[in-house]
Amino acid sequence: MLFNSIPFLIFFPVVTLLFFLLPHKMRWGLLLAASCFFYMFFKPEYILILVFTIIIDYIAGIWLEDEPDKKRRKRFLILSLVANIGVLAVFKYYNFLNGNITGIASTFGFTNHIPYLHMLLPIGLSFHTFQAMSYTIEVYRGNQKAERHFGIYALYVMFYPQLVAGPIERPQNILHQFYAKQEFSYHNAVHGLNLIVYGLFKKIVVADRLSEYVNQVYGHVEHANSISTLIAVCFFSVQIYCDFSGYSDIARGTAKFMGYDLMINFNRPYLSASISEFWTRWHISLSTWFRDYLYIPLGGSRAGKWNWYRNLIIVFLVSGLWHGANWTFIVWGALHGFFNIFGILTKDGRGKIAAATGLHRLPAINKLINQLTVFVLVTFAWIFFRAENFGVANGIIHKLFARDYSMNLTQLSAEKGPLNLIMSFFVIGLLGLSYKLPVNMKLKHNLLFLTVTTFIIIILGKNAGAEFIYFQF
Repeated sequence: MLFNSIPFLIFFPVVTLLFFLLPHKMRWGLLLAASCFFYMFFKPEYILILVFTIIIDYIAGIWLEDEPDKKRRKRFLILSLVANIGVLAVFKYYNFLNGNITGIASTFGFTNHIPYLHMLLPIGLSFHTFQAMSYTIEVYRGNQKAERHFGIYALYVMFYPQLVAGPIERPQNILHQFYAKQEFSYHNAVHGLNLIVYGLFKKIVVADRLSEYVNQVYGHVEHANSISTLIAVCFFSVQIYCDFSGYSDIARGTAKFMGYDLMINFNRPYLSASISEFWTRWHISLSTWFRDYLYIPLGGSRAGKWNWYRNLIIVFLVSGLWHGANWTFIVWGALHGFFNIFGILTKDGRGKIAAATGLHRLPAINKLINQLTVFVLVTFAWIFFRAENFGVANGIIHKLFARDYSMNLTQLSAEKGPLNLIMSFFVIGLLGLSYKLPVNMKLKHNLLFLTVTTFIIIILGKNAGAEFIYFQF
């Protein structure tokens, strides 16, 4: 079920009303049933995959807590991880790996007879898989008690607000909240609604409008010129931020209405002054997941300079592969790994340049230059993230540097022509204006923000029902 759809407009108030009407001891059952219905709205049979991993991880968690032998505990953890990663490997990476095997075999004159699997990727598979893995890892490390209530554990994995596209929650943050008795709160209700409408504003007003221009250019790059390509590339940076952070806002808002707190997943990432800072602000639940469960176990920055660089590259390559079974995603991840390493290597030199030019005495200007540099680098990397293949990515990059101004830059601005392009810049301006508002107005219990934002959505919003970008992951 899509957050930006009529069914959810009915589903959310009905479930929330029942939640507060039912006795506390029955609420977990309601939320679990609602979460199952929410997920089955996409493709009902894929809930069996969730049931399989939930049973495996529930049993593994209890075994991990009860087993005193370290070697046996490690085997139980491996069993859980293999089950989860195995599901990802089959549904998300099987055809990708098989295709690469076919390519390598044909290079040497061999034929690969392994068949391809014709199946759709389960919605949000990577998200709930990583959330389930964090549970067994934390139990293994002794940071979390094994959950003995099967229904509560299933709800931890399937909680509908963040089931499909996160945030990827840790068990320490959310499990205990399902046991707490939540009372209706006016402040929680308005705070939650503000988050929901702000997320819908980002998605329906900004992201979906920009997507029209972006899709036209990326779908017909041969007809674009340098300026229209540059606009599309920059628009996609804004689109993917509004699309994904908008989902996270709606997820947090629906949970907050019922009294549950989900983690903040985005913190104005395009204001970052370095690539490393960008990854502390963008998709925070995933970046901290990789930090805690991959980067630090590999040694982090403590294992010497070259091992540090190796660890960064490994993490970002895996992050790219997590996002999609395509070499373009791997290149996207590799670029961010390279950007991080380059930032480390040039840190002292950049400091000397700032001192020599006097920029160190102008911290605001120096910070602005760094922020613009980060935005340019991140936006360039997004080309590979958005492009369907290397041919499209190469075409976009070629157009950017071709200095081709032969086309009216509004020619590819979708059906409404120049008006859509003008409106695109206008809604980006509204997004920027929203950042100037006090935090209390946007995120607490201010009815003015709720009313004005709802009005803007009604007037400027695109047709509801466009899928969120991160659903494919």
